[in-house]
Amino acid sequence: MLFSNITVFMPSVLMLIGIPGLESVQCWIGIPFCAMYLIAMIGNALLLVIIRSERSLHQPMYIFLAMLGATDIVLATSIMPKMLGVFWFHLPDINFDCCLFQMWLIHTSQAIESGILLAMALDRYVAICYPLRHATIFTTQLVTQIGAAVTLRAAILVAPCLVLIKCRFQFYHTTVISHSYCEHMAIVKLAAGNVRVNKIYGLFVALTVAGVDLTFITLSYIQIFITVFNLPQKEARLKAFNTCVAHICVFLQFYLLALFTSLTHRFGSHIPQWIHILFSSFYLLVPPFLNPLVYGIKTKQIRINVVKICCSFYSVLSSLCNIVIFQEKPQQ
Repeated sequence: MLFSNITVFMPSVLMLIGIPGLESVQCWIGIPFCAMYLIAMIGNALLLVIIRSERSLHQPMYIFLAMLGATDIVLATSIMPKMLGVFWFHLPDINFDCCLFQMWLIHTSQAIESGILLAMALDRYVAICYPLRHATIFTTQLVTQIGAAVTLRAAILVAPCLVLIKCRFQFYHTTVISHSYCEHMAIVKLAAGNVRVNKIYGLFVALTVAGVDLTFITLSYIQIFITVFNLPQKEARLKAFNTCVAHICVFLQFYLLALFTSLTHRFGSHIPQWIHILFSSFYLLVPPFLNPLVYGIKTKQIRINVVKICCSFYSVLSSLCNIVIFQEKPQQ
């Protein structure tokens, strides 16, 4: 219901316009996005299957990796179907409550991923700095508790963002979101009211999650590098460092992308809006896309099991082809 010429009272539906300025080529932009999404889904699902089925991988490092894969699936799936609907089928409308739920899923998944990366860094710290105590410290019970704590922390911290939007704002300047997904500040900017509290709380959540996690991850790796470089044998140093390479790659791409996106949003006022939106979308999709590739390439146990699954699939496919050919010959 229109309240005036410039405000809308409690809109039930919002509109996502995708990438402002690139509307005419969004159908083409959707192709690489869709390809990355499919690779992310297949790669992370394959990781989950391998880790679940292979008993030798039932270790803290791989359990955390499974948690990361599940989080990546939720994160990518929370944005891509609707984004492709906007890009390909011109379906910009989204229910207001669904938009808030998508926002909650996105930011909660990001916070969970950050917490899991911290847990993986602490696991490597204990494994390298205190190898004899690793099995007694990182028990299955502790790993489960860490996973639950990381999830609860993210859900509880992000939930007030929904409450603040839902309860504080009744009137909105517009129902059009200049974005390809429902992001916190993109929704807040629609409101016709004082948004200072929402901005402050959003910044508080970002600093609480990324600031704390990044600090402890950095401290963990400083101690890891000190321990590794003090090892007497070169082979031992290389082996210890090699166990951390995959995690370091994932850690760097996650936080560097986050830092770049944050800096361009806050200090890149001269940068066109479509660049902001495009990089924000890539920021959410690149980690789910790269994580299974990085761990699949750098982790020997996972790489071996991927080859086994591919060989098994090839054998089944060859058997089916032989059966079909054998059945067709008598008919000829």
